[in-house]
Amino acid sequence: MSELYSLTIKEASEKLAKGEITSVELTKSVLDRIEKVEPRVGAYISLCKEEALEAAKVSDERRKCGKTLGELDGIPVGVKDIILTKDIRTTAASKILEDFIPPYNATVYEKLEKAGCVLIGKTNLDEFAMGSSTENSALQHTENPRAFGHVPGGSSGGSAAAVAADECLFALGTDTGCSIRTPASFCGVTGLKVSYGLVSRYGVISYASSFDTIGPITKTVEDTAIVLKCIAGNDPKDSTTTKISNKDLPDYTKLLRTDLKGFKIGIPKEFFAEATNPEVAKIIKENSISILKKLGAEIIPVSLPMTKYAIATYYILVKSEASSNLARYDGIHYGKSPIKEGKAKSLLEIYESARSEGFGAEPKRSIMLGTYTLSAGYFDAYYKKAAKVRSLMKKEYEEIFKKVDLLIAPVSPFPAFKFGEKIDNPLEMYLADINAAPINIAGIPAISVPAGETSERLPVGLQIIGPMFGEDKILQAGYAFQSVTDHHKVKPNLD
Repeated sequence: MSELYSLTIKEASEKLAKGEITSVELTKSVLDRIEKVEPRVGAYISLCKEEALEAAKVSDERRKCGKTLGELDGIPVGVKDIILTKDIRTTAASKILEDFIPPYNATVYEKLEKAGCVLIGKTNLDEFAMGSSTENSALQHTENPRAFGHVPGGSSGGSAAAVAADECLFALGTDTGCSIRTPASFCGVTGLKVSYGLVSRYGVISYASSFDTIGPITKTVEDTAIVLKCIAGNDPKDSTTTKISNKDLPDYTKLLRTDLKGFKIGIPKEFFAEATNPEVAKIIKENSISILKKLGAEIIPVSLPMTKYAIATYYILVKSEASSNLARYDGIHYGKSPIKEGKAKSLLEIYESARSEGFGAEPKRSIMLGTYTLSAGYFDAYYKKAAKVRSLMKKEYEEIFKKVDLLIAPVSPFPAFKFGEKIDNPLEMYLADINAAPINIAGIPAISVPAGETSERLPVGLQIIGPMFGEDKILQAGYAFQSVTDHHKVKPNLD
């Protein structure tokens, strides 16, 4: 029973259904794994050992009574520490929320609870999800299990590291500009960025509200489909969610296929810029395309000229929204209170103390940049123009998907980099999002699936991009790709 932690959701669910294992045994195996490797990996900010074992016990009791809740019942999960969990600390990896205990659950977590999932703990991230490496966390240091000394990617680095290290069977992350796909790529696991509005954002601490999405990080595409079936759908508490009723959403697990006959897949030349690492380019442009052709897909070169404006557009809009969202952290309503600590008396002193001590460098940078672009003198020059470019980029993707079913590209122009390599150069760090941010600007879905390794054994992710609410197509393509490759089966050596 010692290696139950290495099971996929599908495998574990089948063993649970047959009575070959119990949820308690599965959960204990994962907790034992965490005890062994977590000191080296650092994927979690908080662990919920007692709560997890109790939830597993309840799941087993349900199963004995024939009241199993579905494929996710009894499955251990890690949840990014920006998703609210009632009565369980949620920090956003920030000192300003270090002791925050939410009074309610995020809708996405509530759905997992109702499905019978077992919460193992809250995973590390870049502070307020602002970053591409998880180096910006104020509370934890997370290593890449596939390459110690290298970043796990961000901002959902803790979730990806936990899945890669078998410290949970799957995890939830959030993706604002790359934050599920980049860590999935860097850590050699599967990560889905959903269409904007497919999964409720209610109860998720906001970075940039019109960009944020919530999705699964898993060991396989099949597992991704299982989780998506659970968490997708309309939520009355979130007016931005799809109006399609939950019962009318497709059962993604039943649409998976092992061939791509009839698929037209576009290769956007702009996603293979000169700055792309040659090994990354070869793995995607030669190796992966060759596999997709063998699966029956027609490969078509395409162009997305607006891509050159993506990074500037993305960061103007995202930092503007972030500055507004961070304004609520004033040392009065949320987070640490300078008043209680006797550090401030006037309103100005409260703000200065709470924010100077509570926020790290990246949130402070977001506040300054965002406030600047939203100011009276610069709103028209920056924010308004960026909003117009965003509309044009959305239109460009709508037009390209009239010609092809899917697009493919590298997730990142380079593999996982070493700690400290880019942290002192924010502009260079922002360029890590160059292939991922355009997808969030357009609001469309994309998945990262393991596609190979560089000569230094650093994982590389294949990004499969689909039209709005085209998750069924990208899951089909990802599943077909994994049916003939073994890249997703490679495990880190943590013994």
